[in-house]
This record gives sequence, C-alpha cells and structure tokens, in this order.
Amino acid sequence: MPDHDAIIIGGGHNALVCAGYLARSGLDVLLIERRDFVGGATATEELFPGFRVSSCSYICHLLQAKVIDDLEMRKYGFEVLPLDPEPFQPYPDGRRLARWHSLERTQEELASFSLRDAAALPEWHAFWRRAASIVYPWFLRPPPTRDQLRDSVAGTEDAAFLDRLMTVSMGELVREFFEDEAVRGSFLQVQDVGDPEASGGAFCYTHIRCDAFSRPADVGIVRGGMGMIANSLADSAREQGVQIRTGTIVERIVMDSDGARGVVLDDGTEISSKLVVSGADPKRTLLGLVGPDRLPAELVAPAREMRTRTSYLKFHAALDRLPDFSRYFPDSYDPRYIASMKICPSMDYYAKAWHEAASGRPASEPVMEVQIPSVIDDTLTEPGRHVMSVWGLYAPVQPQDGDWDELRESVGESLIDVLCRYAPDLRDCLIDWSLFTPADLERRVWLTDGNIRHLDIVPEQYLDLRPMRGWGGYATPIEGLYLCGAGTHPGGEVTGACGHNAAHAILDAI
Repeated sequence: MPDHDAIIIGGGHNALVCAGYLARSGLDVLLIERRDFVGGATATEELFPGFRVSSCSYICHLLQAKVIDDLEMRKYGFEVLPLDPEPFQPYPDGRRLARWHSLERTQEELASFSLRDAAALPEWHAFWRRAASIVYPWFLRPPPTRDQLRDSVAGTEDAAFLDRLMTVSMGELVREFFEDEAVRGSFLQVQDVGDPEASGGAFCYTHIRCDAFSRPADVGIVRGGMGMIANSLADSAREQGVQIRTGTIVERIVMDSDGARGVVLDDGTEISSKLVVSGADPKRTLLGLVGPDRLPAELVAPAREMRTRTSYLKFHAALDRLPDFSRYFPDSYDPRYIASMKICPSMDYYAKAWHEAASGRPASEPVMEVQIPSVIDDTLTEPGRHVMSVWGLYAPVQPQDGDWDELRESVGESLIDVLCRYAPDLRDCLIDWSLFTPADLERRVWLTDGNIRHLDIVPEQYLDLRPMRGWGGYATPIEGLYLCGAGTHPGGEVTGACGHNAAHAILDAI
C-alpha cells in the first residue's frame, strides 16, 4: 500500500490550500517543503535583525473569500489591515496623487491635474468591473477557452466589448480615458506583458482587476506580513491531519509505467503515494522533478518554450525612521499616506523601463511599487523604526553586461538614488538594505528565472492556455501527476484559486 494518498511538493500558499481541501475530503496528505518554513513567495522573513518583511508578495487583494472561509483562515490568525490610500503617488515636480477608496475623494485629487480626468474616473472603474465580470466567474472553475468566454456573453452588448478587450493595449486604453500624462503614468499597469503598446495587454490585466469582486475586509496589509497567510493555512491543514515536513528537499518524482507514484528525497528516501501534486512551477516540475528523459517526448519542447521572460526586482530596507516626504504635504500628514506608493510619472517612463529590461539591461529608472507597511502594522519592528520594500519593474532574466551577482550592488544603489528624488534623506534613514534579483528569487523561492507568477501571464499563457495549450486544467499528461501552483489557471498573485481548483479537479477524478 502507498504511504500516502497524496504527496504535495512545495509549501507555497496554493499548495497549502490544495492540501487543506484534500484533507478535509478524507485524504491522507503529506506536504514537503524544501525551506525551513512554509509560504514560498508568501512569506515573512527577518532579513535584518529586528525587522520582519514580506519577502516576496506584499499585498492581499485577490485571496478568494471562499478559500478564506472554507479553510477558516481567520480562526488561525489571518487578519487584514485596511490600506487607504492605495497607492499614494509622488511626482518629481512636487505634485502628488492619492487614490482613495472613496471615488469622490480621488476625483478631488485628480481635478488638480485635469478636470476631464476626474470626470473619467467612474468610467474607468466601470470598464474594469465590466471586464472582470466576464473573467471572474471562471476564477474558481476550470479555465475557459476564448470561445467559451465569447459564448458566455453572446447576444449581449458585452460581446463587442470582449472582442476589443482581447486585443486592445493598455497604452491605448489609458490614453482613451485620461489626458494628463502624470495621471496616465499613475493608472498605467501592464504586469507581465510589459510593453504598454502590446496587443492583449488589457485582457491579461483583467486578471488583476478581478479584485473588484474581493470583499473589502480581505483587501489590504496582512498583519504580521504575508507569511501569516501561509501560517494560517498550514495550521488549518494540520488540524485536518495534513503532515507538513519542512527543511526537506524532493529530488525527483517517482514514475512507473502507470504514472507518478511518489517522490525521492535528496537523501535517497523514497515515499510512495497514490498521486503527486506539485506546487512548483511547471518548468521546474516537468524539466526538473520529472526530467526530459522521462517526460513524454511530445512535451519536452513545449515545456522548454513556456514563457518566463518577464522579471522583477525586490528591494528591502531597514529604516531607523521614516523618510521625509514632507515636500508633498503643506501641513503635517498621517504616515499611512506613505504605506503604499507608486513611482511612475509618465507613460514614457514606464515604456523605457520595459524596453531597457527587454534589451537585457536593468531598468535605469524602474517603475516602483513602494511599501512601508510598518506605518500600519506595528508587529514588524520596534516603535519608531520601519521596514520598506520595493517591487521594481523591470529586470532582465539574464543581463547582457555581467551576471546578477556582479550587478546586484550597483542596481540596488541606482534604485536608492531614484527613491532619493522623492525622499532626499532616505540614505540617512537606512540601517541596511538588500536587493533580490531574478537570480536571487530563483535560488530563494525556487522560481524558474525568478518568475513570480511561475509563468508570464501573457495572451499565449492565459486561461485555458495556462500552462500550455491542450491541458485544460490541473492534471498533467502523466497519470497521477497534478499541478496546483501559479503556473495554472487563473495564475499568479496570492489568490488561493489555483490550489482550490487543483484540489477539486483531483477529487473529481478519484
């Protein structure tokens, strides 16, 4: 008899969600995580003595209410602190734009840039809610084909809307709604597609904008850092009988003529199971844990061709005080203003960052999503001190001028220089800092090419084309082997949806 009903490889949040659902349905589940703690890219780490940071993911906005409730996450310590405004955007010329939960308050801010743009804001929100309303019904279901999406709106006004959504670029869309270049820079976001003018950019961005249907209570900064998501899921899973082994490395997946039948650890220990579920990314699973020599021949080339070309930087800093952003406020201000900031003063700025990275050079002036969560969450460090993290767009997977170990210091210093244009005393506040490059993210979190969403969310890897054409879900062509990570539908971000969907696909199949 097998040792377990299911072995889950990896302790990321989707793997923990999958484990929780399988155990609640009566399966004997073993989850194996290579690091000494669970979470993967959803982790809180003490990178500097006395300073705890969300080391990769940083905001809760798409975690599914069904997952939160089904797995009783709040019972196990999951708590979300509201974030408003989100984001606050400073500009080099001293102007500012805060985007509030309140439509009217945000319109007041926009009016200082353009009355037309302030008037267009409700239409912008309505556009994305309409787009999300087409895609979101599939979030916790098997991925749809494009024809299924079209069929879902056939005969309605949304049919023509969807046709345009599938091809329009984010650049075109932002220019259509807003006239002021500074406002355009604030609202432009292209994620993995990168190029603001690329066809289908808006269609893929709909994935992010499905947070229009998140409960307000589930959106914001997670108290204790993003690792509390993983910790609550792990505690929930353990109570259902899931065995979680950390500090344990899976060397390969055991295969026989019938399919996947267990795993071999790096010390040679073999553990058998009826099925294997990988929370690792599809490339690492198929080309590493299975291996090209044991993979069906027709899958080798498509597995190698799965796109992991869009990469980012993650910067962390320990601060002995808050940086000075007072130039943006005529009077004293609530520090919560600067809990979440965006640096992107124009569309050209965004495009330059993308094209530099696409040509093999780290963005000289990266688009930045800056967080100082310690102004809201007092559990991260001692009073008066703060943590700062920056998500930097974009970085090449493999730089053309040297490797990342050689470039890390200079790229980090350049990023600090850009931030100093907005907070001139930042260097005086720094106790220590660290930059995670794409190479670091791969080494630390086992993400192929440092890809935070396992695979780029681009038109050719979205919905039923994720992870590759012809799969249509979570079961691989290898009998008994499933995927449950962000390389599956609906994709990246901390959603829990991939783990939820994989678990239900498994339960339907057994």
